[in-house]
Amino acid sequence: MSASEAGPAFFLAVVVILAACRLVCWAAVKIGQPPVVGEMIAGVLLGPSLLGLLWPGLQGALFPDAIRPLLYVGGQIGLVIYMFGAGHEFSLRNVRGSTKAVGAISLAGNLVPLGLGVGVSLLGNSWAGILKPGVSPWVSTAFIGVALAITAFPMMARIITERRLAGTRFGSLALACGALDDVLAWILLAIVVGMNAGSATPVTLAVVGGVLFALLLWLAGRRLLARALATPRIDEDQRVLITGMALFAAAWFTDRIGIYAVFGAFCLGMVYPRNEAADAVLAKIMPLGRIVFLPLFFVYSGLNTRFGLLADWRLAAFTLVCVMASVVGKWGACWGTARLMGEKQPIAARIGVLINARGLMQLIALNVGLQAGIVSPALFTVLVIVALVTTTMTAPLLAWLDRRDSRRQAGEFADMDLPVDQAVRS
Repeated sequence: MSASEAGPAFFLAVVVILAACRLVCWAAVKIGQPPVVGEMIAGVLLGPSLLGLLWPGLQGALFPDAIRPLLYVGGQIGLVIYMFGAGHEFSLRNVRGSTKAVGAISLAGNLVPLGLGVGVSLLGNSWAGILKPGVSPWVSTAFIGVALAITAFPMMARIITERRLAGTRFGSLALACGALDDVLAWILLAIVVGMNAGSATPVTLAVVGGVLFALLLWLAGRRLLARALATPRIDEDQRVLITGMALFAAAWFTDRIGIYAVFGAFCLGMVYPRNEAADAVLAKIMPLGRIVFLPLFFVYSGLNTRFGLLADWRLAAFTLVCVMASVVGKWGACWGTARLMGEKQPIAARIGVLINARGLMQLIALNVGLQAGIVSPALFTVLVIVALVTTTMTAPLLAWLDRRDSRRQAGEFADMDLPVDQAVRS
């Protein structure tokens, strides 16, 4: 397919993707799920797991191999913009006053699932053959551990914002722990990719380059952006241009040093000014990235997901083991550590539920592993299911915890002029 032929094919594919994502998102919201869950499911449905199974000719015509690189690039644009917004939503104020608890919960939420992931990967290789031939078993097992340790921080931030939980104790702790979790996970992922390259150079470049990048943003970048957005000589369109250039430059640099474009976008979002001018820029940039470009990433991931592989009972059983290990390792470890740090049971339970979601971030890690040649099709499919299950269980579990605690506290607060859930939210 020539470039002139790929263009119209790409445009048609985007129309189909956006229509399918809106339809599935609508259904997901109706059953109490966040929109991102619908986009994840839509991506899988448009891939070989459903459309390719029922109508392979149509699936091949809509998504020919020639346009898949275009879908990948478009999806990366959506990810960069989305993570920029997630970084802007995160505030270091969430960590202040709870540094010890945040550190302990994040450490447990990384180390326990990391260890369990290494354990189940050894089982899966001997039992279901999920590791990719030619890749070091140490690299593959470490990758699975990192994938299970990742938290869906952007989705978690969206759930907390939509439910108006940002001011609650568990909402603030979960945001801080989720952000720290993902920073640690991306560093570990860079180390794993360096191990796969068989050289210490990628790891050194990622660590040293990442530190220099963070220092440059904090010491100079935030001041320059603040001045650029504050000057009256620059209109709103120019502010959007400056922001876009800074965003793609940050994504380029962090991708080149091996910690990937999304990390640079997230860090830039953290130092981006918080004022009316910045809000106006975000109001123009974010909808385009989230609504138009981000669904392309989900479909690109869906095109690499093959649920038909689960017809092998050994792989299906291994998938169940992975899901159980991911829930126990993340939810169990974070809940238990929060309790040990003195948090009340309702708060600790909700922290565990929120941090347990993998969502978009695990899909990003899987695509990094796919591009690096670490992930086999079977392993990709297994970990996509882990992401879907741990993400879709978040909203129902939070609702169930709210109902349960409301019933338990109804008698205690019956004679008080206070909302029933005040004790949970305090």
